[in-house]
Amino acid sequence: MDKKALYNLSYGVFMLATRSGNVVNGCITNTCIQVANNPVRIAISVLNSNYTCDLIKESGIFTLSLLDQTCSFETIRHFGFQSGRDVDKFANITAPADENAVPYLGWQTCSVLSAKVVSRQDLGTHTLFIAEVTDAKLLSDNSPLTYADYQAHVKPKPEQKKE
Repeated sequence: MDKKALYNLSYGVFMLATRSGNVVNGCITNTCIQVANNPVRIAISVLNSNYTCDLIKESGIFTLSLLDQTCSFETIRHFGFQSGRDVDKFANITAPADENAVPYLGWQTCSVLSAKVVSRQDLGTHTLFIAEVTDAKLLSDNSPLTYADYQAHVKPKPEQKKE
């Protein structure tokens, strides 16, 4: 099987955040779809080894920042290339929060969704969360960042080896 064929599926790029007690954390994810509209429900898939996944299982709440095309690789690296088990990703960031005190990005983001988990399914490597959207805000008119845009324009290209 050529797994590169799956790269042609269209995805957004998101910063998923949660709070459990006094602990907040966030990670980068690319899996979210709207699955119902009355009430509005979304499905997200989160890697089981991610600290954010553990915290969502505990709290049942999250925000999803829909990153826009102004998003920098530094933002992706900060939330996606280090573990919240090792570093407090929100320590030096003044981020807005939703009605549940869950932070979200107020920059490089076109929209934010707040959600409450209504069911979950263990998929082996990932957990699929079905959540009711409790609030949604439009933050900018910028276009959302797609996974294809990330691969083509945001992710640094590997350096060419000099011969």
